[in-house]
Amino acid sequence: MATDWRDALANLNLPAGDDAPQAAEQATPHERALKATSLKVAVERKGRGGKVATIIYGFPDDWTDERIEVLASRLKQMLGTGGSARGGEILIQGNCREKVLAALAKVL
Repeated sequence: MATDWRDALANLNLPAGDDAPQAAEQATPHERALKATSLKVAVERKGRGGKVATIIYGFPDDWTDERIEVLASRLKQMLGTGGSARGGEILIQGNCREKVLAALAKVL
């Protein structure tokens, strides 16, 4: 089952502060492009020897493998877990979907 991290954040029903419109106006084009990215987060066990892994996929075509590796490294540091980035996907060890969603919200 895949979860769109933006849908999960929209369901939080957080109150918008007075500075919310200003923050959107001050974002650089690069930051706006990152926020528009619709990444998918799934938890899989199949083909991993019974071990659970959280998979992040659905990166836009303009994301290079190096850029995905940098994001993977940052996520692994934030979550304190292992993982890898290959084939346009990020694999994080363990079932940490909610933590990944929260970390992506901070990073992107």
